[in-house]
Amino acid sequence: MSTNSSNAETLADYVASQDTLVQEAAEALPHQFSHCTYPLGHLRQAVYLCLTCPEARGICSACSIACHTDHEQVELFPKRNFRCDCPTEAIGHPCSLHTTAEPVNELNWYGQNFQALFCRCKRPYDAATENETMIQCLACEDWFHESCCNLREPPSSEDLPPENKDHGPNGDAISKASNDLPPALIGPEDYDSFVCSGCVLKIPILQRYAGTRGCFIVVRDLSTSPWKILPDIHTDNHESLKVSSLPESSIHSNKRALSPTGVDGSTVKRARLLPIPSPPDAGCVAPIPNKTAQKIFADLTSSIDPSPALSTGDVFLTDGFRERWCRCTSCILELEAHPYLLNEEETYEPPEDPDSALSLDELGMRALSRLPRERAIDGIHAFNAMKDDLVQYLRPFAQQGKVVNEADVRNFFDGLLEEKRASREHQS
Repeated sequence: MSTNSSNAETLADYVASQDTLVQEAAEALPHQFSHCTYPLGHLRQAVYLCLTCPEARGICSACSIACHTDHEQVELFPKRNFRCDCPTEAIGHPCSLHTTAEPVNELNWYGQNFQALFCRCKRPYDAATENETMIQCLACEDWFHESCCNLREPPSSEDLPPENKDHGPNGDAISKASNDLPPALIGPEDYDSFVCSGCVLKIPILQRYAGTRGCFIVVRDLSTSPWKILPDIHTDNHESLKVSSLPESSIHSNKRALSPTGVDGSTVKRARLLPIPSPPDAGCVAPIPNKTAQKIFADLTSSIDPSPALSTGDVFLTDGFRERWCRCTSCILELEAHPYLLNEEETYEPPEDPDSALSLDELGMRALSRLPRERAIDGIHAFNAMKDDLVQYLRPFAQQGKVVNEADVRNFFDGLLEEKRASREHQS
């Protein structure tokens, strides 16, 4: 019996590993990617930026797989009111799914994400090196680092696991790096949606609610003070929910990232606040504006004395915020100007692929069944011939008690390809 090392495996193990890969691929990509979404018009959908193509435009999930497979891409995640650019004249690379050249999408909005830049710090995103969690703004749908929102200090190299310090974390290491850091001032379980200050300054009703029940804002009293949540106590049916502030050492920040942070068991689960009753004929029942928050927004918009060091002005909305808005005549007009504040948006997903759960054998038989009868018979004969060749190739391993490893299997198929290539050259 061969003592070949850990790389060696039996043929059964090799086949099982391939089936596992097929199953994992089916779970990761359970949808059909055979149709470009361009004919569906403008909708909220996952958008990808192709870095290989010179044009800074967005493509749908199907085109990212079918048309730009070998290209370097950045996932921009859902964008509302977006139409795929792949089949349009804006992109020189031809679309293989929608072959009719379409006019440029004039209604698409291209923010800094389409330059592969994110957050107010305008930092490029690189999954291989990014070690911070990022959160998406409900309004502009840009992504912001937690440290740029003053939720935590930017992680230093000392904060990262040892395996990440030289070459940067991979996807799993990013999560581990985030989990190894102290808890964020506001964790993912403490709020439902986030709106960046740039958008809050354009939405007066959010400014009016900021710093009140269910609408957090992160502030500090002085530039040397620790960050804290405003308001610092939230009530839910007369029960208090306290959220701790950052430690004294965390007194300055302004950099951050893109993927969910782990929260340890000590993090308090956010409370679901009760809706504010608002009969149609009643007056405005919006909460009394928080004076500190109002001063912050006045300073942020002032050309004389802006004080961003005391707050970025970002807003964190707790669970059920859409039911709690005042719906008086004045408030509802403001809310209707931003429909995502009133109703949760649907995000388009491609139809499910009925073949995604099939094994390699089942996929092969399905493919054969779709061929004309003569070609299917030729395919079966070719498969049987290959199977006989494989049996002859493996017989010496069985007779000598050798273990079949991955290199042996590859050598067999490389030999088949070489024979096929030589046969073509002989015929020509």
